[in-house]
Amino acid sequence: MSMHPEERYAVRALKLGADGYITKNSVPEELIKVIKKIISGGKYFSESFADRLYTDLQKEIDEQPNQKLSEREYEVICYLASGKSVKEIADELFLSVPTISTYRARIMEKMNMKRTLSLPFIL
Repeated sequence: MSMHPEERYAVRALKLGADGYITKNSVPEELIKVIKKIISGGKYFSESFADRLYTDLQKEIDEQPNQKLSEREYEVICYLASGKSVKEIADELFLSVPTISTYRARIMEKMNMKRTLSLPFIL
């Protein structure tokens, strides 16, 4: 329970292991509900905080470079990052070497990369 608004401290409390966050200006009935929920092993954050947290998390996920890749491109980048050659990848996926090379070029463009040496660090 805090006198500080959720916007300022709830995320920090969550990161530090809090099971819930409620402000002192909450109605008493809500406080009782929160205490019961946490005692029974649950977690509590207000609905508006949960919505905001979800929106922020989704935005963070969407901004990750590998989210721009198709499923096949992601599969190819994983093989490349593990050190497999274009030919080895083509053999494993039953595709041609030029097809894998095209996927590699698309990956490099979408991820704004100049060399494949960076691959292990972005996955």
